[in-house]
Amino acid sequence: MSLYPEIEPYAHGMLDVGDGNHVYWETCGNPDGKPAVVLHGGPGSGCTPYPRRLFDPAAYRIVLLDQRGCGRSTPHASRPDTDMSVNTTDRLMADLELLRRHLGIERWLVWGVSWGSVLALRYAQTHPGVVTELVLTGVATGSNAEVELLTRGLGRIFPDAFERFTSQLPADERDGNLAAAYNRLLESPDPEVRERAARAWTDWETATIPAPPRSVARYEDPVFRVGFARTVTHYWGNDHFLGDGNDEGVVLRDAHLLNGIPGTLVQGALDFGNLLGIVWRLHHAWPDSELVIVDDTGHTTGAPGMAQALVAATDRYAARR
Repeated sequence: MSLYPEIEPYAHGMLDVGDGNHVYWETCGNPDGKPAVVLHGGPGSGCTPYPRRLFDPAAYRIVLLDQRGCGRSTPHASRPDTDMSVNTTDRLMADLELLRRHLGIERWLVWGVSWGSVLALRYAQTHPGVVTELVLTGVATGSNAEVELLTRGLGRIFPDAFERFTSQLPADERDGNLAAAYNRLLESPDPEVRERAARAWTDWETATIPAPPRSVARYEDPVFRVGFARTVTHYWGNDHFLGDGNDEGVVLRDAHLLNGIPGTLVQGALDFGNLLGIVWRLHHAWPDSELVIVDDTGHTTGAPGMAQALVAATDRYAARR
């Protein structure tokens, strides 16, 4: 089973979502098809053309968007005067509801990768009546334990990279919340401080999360690099704006709210997020989910086995009109 051919949007626009923000959106495929919305990772990565190819364009009306502060949405997080206090999980979910109504969609399949899977899960838990199915990959739940693993725990596996990563921080901040400490640097009025912090953050991600060359190359764009690092650390340093701040997190706690929503979890066997057993715990707490493990791949959607499993899921759900 291969990817579907490359396609272009048949419509796109900028949606005023309030707080001075305008969100870029586009629709592809069949205007009369089954609606599906794609939630990108990061937070702050922006949407790319690749996920369009995971859906049958004859069967689906595929909606993609750049979440607040990234991609073509405005204002961009790379701008130091962009107000990040209005970039929160609740507001991103409200943006999805505004976009759904703007496009005249009653219910849609929600597809999410990495951070997008966190957003998709919480959106489905709080708006279950508008979600027909979930297809998630690089699965995460936004817990503090996951942030601690990805910022500090992996230092045991990548000690050289971790030493470089923490050396950018003041000595008295190296034992606390590393994402929050980096976010303080990225909020500095000094552009050189922001740039050094963004470079150090993306160097750490490159060292710990294997990615295809096209994904690594985006870090060479200074606008993307600063906006991405600022947005990730803004969320990771603030409990993903999900609630009570406990280690397990609210998404797993509220997994029962997903009952009745079919879902497919496609996970690389070598994804470091698996070290906490999050995807298995979510699957067992959500009876309507299926878990597909793809061997010999990590936190990526581009590997052949991952693409095959994701296409199989969207093809199967296409029949559920």
